[in-house]
Amino acid sequence: MKYFWLFLCLIFTTNFVAQTKIKGQVIDFDSKVPIAFASITYNNIKFNADWEGKFSIEVKDYKLPIKVNFKGYYEKITYPQPKVYNLTIKLINDLNEKKAEIYTENNVNNIIKKVIENRKLNDPEKGLSSFQYKNYEYLQVTANPDSISSKIDTIYKNRFLRKPLMKLDSTNYKFKKFSEKQHLYQTEKVNLIQLNHSEYKETVLATRMAGFKQPIYEYLGLKLISYSVYENPFEILEIPVQNPISNFGRKLYNYKLIDTVKIDGRSAYRIYFEPKKLNTNRLRGLLYIDTINFAICKAYFRIYGVVNINATYTFDYKKDIDIWFPKNRKFKVSKGNNHEDIKILGGTIKFSSDLDLTESKNATDQAYVSIESTPFDIEINKPISISKPRVKIEVPKSSLEQESNYWNVFKKDTIDKRKLRTYTSIDSLSLSEKIEHKLFLGRKIFNGYFPVSIFDIDLRSIAKYNNFEGFRLGIGAVTNSKLSEKYKVAFYGAYGLKDDEFKFGITPSYLIHNNSETWVSASYTDDISEIAQTNFVTDSRRFKIYDPRPINISTFYNNKMSSAFIESKFLPKTSSYFGISHNQIQPLFDYTFINDGKSYTNYTITTLQLAVQWNPFSNYMQTPVGKIEYEKRHPKFSIQYTQTVPNLLENDFVFSKLDFKTYYELPFLSGQKSSILLQTGIAFGDVPITHLYSIVPNNLNRDAILQRITFAGKNSFETMYFNEFFSNKYASLQLKHTFNKIRLGYKINPEFTVVTRMAVGSNNKNNQHVGIGYKTLEDGFFESGVECNKIFKGFGLVAFYRYGPNQLPNFDDNIAIKVSYYLDLGF
Repeated sequence: MKYFWLFLCLIFTTNFVAQTKIKGQVIDFDSKVPIAFASITYNNIKFNADWEGKFSIEVKDYKLPIKVNFKGYYEKITYPQPKVYNLTIKLINDLNEKKAEIYTENNVNNIIKKVIENRKLNDPEKGLSSFQYKNYEYLQVTANPDSISSKIDTIYKNRFLRKPLMKLDSTNYKFKKFSEKQHLYQTEKVNLIQLNHSEYKETVLATRMAGFKQPIYEYLGLKLISYSVYENPFEILEIPVQNPISNFGRKLYNYKLIDTVKIDGRSAYRIYFEPKKLNTNRLRGLLYIDTINFAICKAYFRIYGVVNINATYTFDYKKDIDIWFPKNRKFKVSKGNNHEDIKILGGTIKFSSDLDLTESKNATDQAYVSIESTPFDIEINKPISISKPRVKIEVPKSSLEQESNYWNVFKKDTIDKRKLRTYTSIDSLSLSEKIEHKLFLGRKIFNGYFPVSIFDIDLRSIAKYNNFEGFRLGIGAVTNSKLSEKYKVAFYGAYGLKDDEFKFGITPSYLIHNNSETWVSASYTDDISEIAQTNFVTDSRRFKIYDPRPINISTFYNNKMSSAFIESKFLPKTSSYFGISHNQIQPLFDYTFINDGKSYTNYTITTLQLAVQWNPFSNYMQTPVGKIEYEKRHPKFSIQYTQTVPNLLENDFVFSKLDFKTYYELPFLSGQKSSILLQTGIAFGDVPITHLYSIVPNNLNRDAILQRITFAGKNSFETMYFNEFFSNKYASLQLKHTFNKIRLGYKINPEFTVVTRMAVGSNNKNNQHVGIGYKTLEDGFFESGVECNKIFKGFGLVAFYRYGPNQLPNFDDNIAIKVSYYLDLGF
């Protein structure tokens, strides 16, 4: 009997060991995107993978195949292997199969329609008259140390005519030990969310960032993902995508009713959605929809592509008002199937681009960004008072001064000792490496200044070059807040080596209103300006190591200008300017202006100017250091009106100018982007050529193509010659599309942009301008080209071709080849 029981135990033990549980995932071979609900057959048993393409099976016999099928793909047959517990199955597209459009079933289609019809009632931001709640948000960049190998690798480095050099690489080991002690980075905030009759406001109550005494205000306004699941377009990493529960979204997604489940005691449909084009990187996910009021009561979103994103929304059912209110949001992002590093908070973190379930060889591939936000102290349909409703986000000074005890309330995981160590360690790192000072310095340089004591040195005034002045050497600066926060003085001086003339300017300013950043200024300059150039005074100042286009310009006029003006951001979402100026103008080229039978070679112009830039789709943040456009949205609009003042300060001519510009940029989740620039202007009255429109030409009038090679401008017409066209009214349109960088080799990653530019204009008073010949643009001007930018260390090449009615007879004269340069400051 004893041997009999021993024999039975041996049999059962053998059978138990023989059955091995393995996990797997089905993905697309090319895009690495999981294939939801793929059909799997093993040991004559057929079942489906889940919505993330994952499955698990009990392997009884390693000789039995695993068969995987999905419509539009070749069947994949694979065999399980001993000691392989994680399996990735990659299906290849069947290009020979003519795929018919997969339509959503009528039943689930009707459910989605009802969700869309009822979203205004179910969306708390639309269905409720008012609410407010506090929200705790915690962001961390971290890694699971258990998933990191502590193995020290051996690396062999080849050497010329010598034996390879053997080195030990302990990177993975060090990274594992570091991750066991602390997170890579973390930051947290508490904000008050208020809504009152569609008026929305966020007030930061407390914030702290590891390594910084003062927060990065831009981060506080960073919208990594939409707070509302009903919002359209839906926000993912600040890039808009179509929401699957929008009218347009129904044209892009397929829906599949999985089953019905219970949430908070209420029945909910569980519906899977995916793009109609399976290899795209649009949203995929699961929606849990209340069967009675058709509200979203839980949602999972995934994106697989340039980045891999997991987002989870949960809700609480409020029975008294029949609405599902946000309970928790979780967000996780890791690197996808691209070759570029993901940057967050100015740092570069390397993430894995592999969806395989096997352990990664690179330790840093295990790092990820995690964000969790949890509402609390919720008040619904109660009287709410919103202060300063003109800004979407307010960061009062008190939010930066919260004691450490304040944060103890939000300690959810007392075992997470890494959190405290992260603040201590990174704060020390910040002090030792002066990270905060470097960030402050970077912001100054980004805006074109370098701080020295009470002055910010103007980097653009140090050295310039153009064909008229030759090298222009100078110095410029503006006083900063160390001297005073209420007033500032900007000044510059420059000397042209070729024209042998000194230029200068000074502008004192006084701050009359802090929150609206309203400054009143006076200015005097004695300098030169390009003829027929349109400058929008409300354009933001951005740093350029050089301004490429003026290098080629040789036609200027001297302008002694006295002015007084006011600049303000008082009106919501605008920057405005109002000023009066007195200009004594002397053309520095052969030119005479004929007006009412009188000839002018020098003249005086006194003007009033009103300009407004309106960014209606952008959002603004009020901080202790001023107002910040934290959410830059397009289109943006600039309008500028200039009027001469008759009989004031010896004004010689009467004319008016109205200028308009709009810019729209559309970023794609893939990293590509498209843009449109529309600009137009019209001048009425007697306008000298110095104040007409030349539409930004940038080509030299030389015979050979190689002789015309210069630097390309940003938005200039590269095949249009200087002084070729002048107009008193015009319109120009520029269309661009920029593709992702192409990795060709070490530090050679060109970025290609296709560009088309067109312009039309006219000039009905040509007989007034003597001494300079030009053409008009009634028939239009057209050019197209390709920009190959950032080939090596910021340098690139561009090529454009001129065509249409103003095409030149010689083929070579229509071609422009230029050098481009982009300086990436990394801020």
